Amino acid sequence: MKNPVYWVVLAGISIAFIQQGLPVRSQGESQSDNKQMDNITIRQGETLVLSCLQGDFVTHTAWLNRSSILYAGEDKWSVDPRVSLVTLNQDEFTIKIDDVDLTDEGQYICAVQTSSRPRTTSVHIIVQVPPKIVNLSKDLVVNEGSNVTLMCLANGKPEPAIGWRMLSPSDDSLSSDNEVLEIPFISRYRAGVYECTASNDIAVDTQTVELTVNYPPSVSDGRDVGVTLGQRGVLQCEADAVPEADFEWYRDDRRIFNGFDGIEIEDAGAFSKLTFFNVSEADYGNYTCVAINKLGSANTSIILYEIIEPTSSTLLQVQDGNSGTSTVFTPSCLLLVVLLQFLLKF
Repeated sequence: MKNPVYWVVLAGISIAFIQQGLPVRSQGESQSDNKQMDNITIRQGETLVLSCLQGDFVTHTAWLNRSSILYAGEDKWSVDPRVSLVTLNQDEFTIKIDDVDLTDEGQYICAVQTSSRPRTTSVHIIVQVPPKIVNLSKDLVVNEGSNVTLMCLANGKPEPAIGWRMLSPSDDSLSSDNEVLEIPFISRYRAGVYECTASNDIAVDTQTVELTVNYPPSVSDGRDVGVTLGQRGVLQCEADAVPEADFEWYRDDRRIFNGFDGIEIEDAGAFSKLTFFNVSEADYGNYTCVAINKLGSANTSIILYEIIEPTSSTLLQVQDGNSGTSTVFTPSCLLLVVLLQFLLKF
């Protein structure tokens, strides 16, 4: 009966045990036994340990990788520093390969010469490689209406599946299940961060691309502002644009500059503010805010108008003879008050 062969795969280490001893041959049996074991799968970067369990009457032993001899007994034939001898005695012949790479994939043979005949047992090592994105589109800046193509290429074994999705802001409707994501006539609402995912049975690799979409300014409708003479007045303007807009303020056809006639202009991102610290009669009127970037411009008009405070000429005080208090009436009530006093006399 032939001696058995055992293969064991542990977490992070693949170990092959080949039990060989002095055979019992029947008449007509081959002078050389060649055995092919099941494939062993190992991940890139792990450690592979191949152990050939020997037996009595073994005279010579060798480990081979394809056509290259790794070890012949204690003699190292391989120049690869990752390959080393672990154990060599009458019972066991074990070698180790550190940091396994794709180039280590292939057939390995344990060759044993006994006093009676040679034996070989072979196994095919399959190296799995986690996915790695190797070619990705750079961050892009495009104008609204352009056609955009995003590319993502990855290596790995098994061959990784590649997919695209819009990550931020999240949009499940904008995705792709292949290496290319096409976005025709891109709008400002498609700007954001896009994620490429490469995955296989081993791991997942992800990388992102930021897509910036330039578009001309649009300005919110201006809100007219009423201010009392001598008080502080503020006109505000808001613009949506990429890149951010620069602001200009005009009174009729005359441009206003910061500090002009005590007026302060303050820009902060998408907002611009025109401040009057002491409104005069000459300040009342129509003002125009213009937002400008390299793709265009937009404007809105804002009216600064006067609010008149009540004065003695617009109020009427009626003395109450019984209580000694006074009541203030506006001109709209004047006629009614006079009529009421006239009726009370009769």
